[in-house]
Amino acid sequence: MRSEKKIKSVSYAKWGYIFILPFFLTYAVFSVIPLVDTIRNSFYEYYYSGLKAIGPNWVGLANYMELLAADLPKYAWNTFVMWILGFVPQIVVALVLASWFTDARLKIRGKQFFKVVIYLPNLIMASAFAMLFFALFSNSGPVNSILLNMGVVGEAIRFMESTFGARTLVALMNFLMWFGNTTIMLMAAIMGINPSIFEAAELDGCTHLQKFFKITLPQIKPLLTYTLITSLIGGLQMFDVPQILTGGQGAPDRTTMTLIMYLNNHLQAKNYGMAGALSVFLFIISGILCWIVFKMNTDPDPDGSRSAAKRARKGDKA
Repeated sequence: MRSEKKIKSVSYAKWGYIFILPFFLTYAVFSVIPLVDTIRNSFYEYYYSGLKAIGPNWVGLANYMELLAADLPKYAWNTFVMWILGFVPQIVVALVLASWFTDARLKIRGKQFFKVVIYLPNLIMASAFAMLFFALFSNSGPVNSILLNMGVVGEAIRFMESTFGARTLVALMNFLMWFGNTTIMLMAAIMGINPSIFEAAELDGCTHLQKFFKITLPQIKPLLTYTLITSLIGGLQMFDVPQILTGGQGAPDRTTMTLIMYLNNHLQAKNYGMAGALSVFLFIISGILCWIVFKMNTDPDPDGSRSAAKRARKGDKA
């Protein structure tokens, strides 16, 4: 008998796991382990009194209760207000610019130049932006000098000493830094829509506003969801701009103090238990808000099968 040759099968699946293993190891070392350790620290009293270390002593949920009883809700509200003041104009301006630059009828010249210009602020460091605005809007800065010389105001406007002025400056800087990046992403999403859909809408007599609200927005809804979630996470992590603009004090009267600035104060005071509890609060808040945004912007019945089944059941009952 002729011996049959055994064909050795080669499995390439293991190589995929081997190549992806460094990522999981790096993620575990730099993300998972610190996260678990942060959660563990949040249940302990651990701080420094002078040079003497107090703890770690198990205190359970005492750190969380102390944060809720302190100024945590106030700082969360500050963070939300400054984020919403910057995000609303950011998404509106980005949508308008993206619609203009992708509209073939407008025939805008130099689109590449405008794309570069609107994206440039995103390349500037937030610390440099904050220092620039601090110099421009100080009591004796160029903005006040121009307004005084033009006779618009009778005395210098103290932007940094009013709640509205300080919050508006922080929101304005966040808007200027990120609207260009959002515009570029929305342009890419709009250009990915099949042009035949717009042509069919024009043949049916749709106006520009109808095409925008009935075609463009529904088609780019996934990217809008992504933009909202990433912006929300970035807003919760707002730190560098208000930190530099107010010198870390959250002036005036801590109305620009954000959650991360509050966390940084605990870290500087080496109060690791409270810092861990605040970090867990931020993690939970971020998860809840992102889940709400995702659910609000996700269609539970994309193909209409559930609606059809409900109509069929109602028909059977009738």
